Amino acid sequence: MSTLAIVMIVKNEEESLARCLKQAAGLADKIYITDTGSTDRTREIAAAYGAVVTDYVWNQDFAAARNFALSQSDCDWNLMLDADEYLAEGSRKDLEDFLKCPDKIGAIELKNYYMEEMQGGKQEMAYTYLYVSRLLPGGVRFTGRIHEQVDSELPLVSVPLLFEHDGYLKQGKAERNLPILFEEIEKEPTDSYFLYQAAETLRGLKRYPEACRYYERFYVHVPERGTGYRANGIINYLYALIEIQDWDTGLGIIEKEHTRLEGYADFHFACGILYMKAILADTRKYISYLPRIEQSYLTCLEIGEVPANQGVGGTGSFRAAYNLGTWYEVAGSLEKAKEYYQKAAKEKYQPAVERLALLKS
Repeated sequence: MSTLAIVMIVKNEEESLARCLKQAAGLADKIYITDTGSTDRTREIAAAYGAVVTDYVWNQDFAAARNFALSQSDCDWNLMLDADEYLAEGSRKDLEDFLKCPDKIGAIELKNYYMEEMQGGKQEMAYTYLYVSRLLPGGVRFTGRIHEQVDSELPLVSVPLLFEHDGYLKQGKAERNLPILFEEIEKEPTDSYFLYQAAETLRGLKRYPEACRYYERFYVHVPERGTGYRANGIINYLYALIEIQDWDTGLGIIEKEHTRLEGYADFHFACGILYMKAILADTRKYISYLPRIEQSYLTCLEIGEVPANQGVGGTGSFRAAYNLGTWYEVAGSLEKAKEYYQKAAKEKYQPAVERLALLKS
C-alpha cells in the first residue's frame, strides 16, 4: 500500500496550524513540517501532532522552501498544504485508487474565503473555488520564487478533497508578495503568469489603475489555450475596468471573448455588471446594451455552479438570482423580483433576505 505524507512550510502559524493538522492528519502516514523562522508556538504545535520538524532559512523563494520540505519525506506521495487550509470533505479512503498509480498529479479543491464590500459599506463573507496541484508523487518538485507551480509534465487529475482556505482574510500577504512578483516580471516581462499574479494582487489591494496596466500586459501575452488562469484573469480584468470606469475597453474584451468564455457563469455575471454601470454612467451612449443585463444573469442561472471553472461562489446561483431580483424590481415587475429574491434567500444570501423583508413591509 502506498504511503502518504503531509508536507508544509510554516512561519508563525500558531493560530491556524492545530486546526489544519487536526482535520487533515487522518489522510497521512507521516507529517513533515519545515519552519522558516517562527517566533511563536508553531514548532511546539507541530511536534504535538507527531510531525518531523526541520528548519529552513527563508530566502524569498517559495519553491526552494517547498522543495527542501519535500526532500525530508520518504513517502510515496506528498500532500503539500498551507497552515490556513482546512480539510472540509474527503478521506484517505477516497484517495486509495488514485494513490495506486504514481503517474499523475493530484489537484485538490480550495474554497477561498474573502470579505466582499457590499452596497452601503457593509462587508460580507464570500468565496471562490480554485483547483491547485498539491498531491505529488515522490520526487516531484516545485518551480518559481512566488506563486510556485509544480515542475512536472505528468497529467493533472482532480482528487476528492475539498479544503477551506481563510488566508485572504488576513492582512499582509499581498504586500509581501508584490516585490517578488515585480522582480520576476523585470526578469521575464512577457511571462503571462507573473503578470496575471501581479494584476490580481494589485486588484486585491484596490490599486485598480495599476492592476489594469498589468492585466493589459497579461492579456497580450497569455496563450489562448493551455493555461488554468486565462479565464479568471480576463474576468477579473473586467472587474478592474469597471472600477476605473473604462467601459469601452471592457466592452471590447467582452465581444472578443464571448465565444471562448460562454460557459463561465462568472464571465456573464461580470458582463451584466459592466453593462449596467456603463448605462448608468452614460445612458445615451450605452443604452443599446440594456437588454443584455437581464440575459446575462439568466445565462448565469442556466450555466449554474461549476466549481471546476474556478470562479466566485454564487455567480451561477444566488448572486445571479439576487441581481435579477434587483433588475426586475427597478423595472417595476415586483412579482418577478420576489421570485428571484426568494431563490437567492433559499441559499441564505443575506442581501436577498433583507430585500424580501423590505418588499413585504
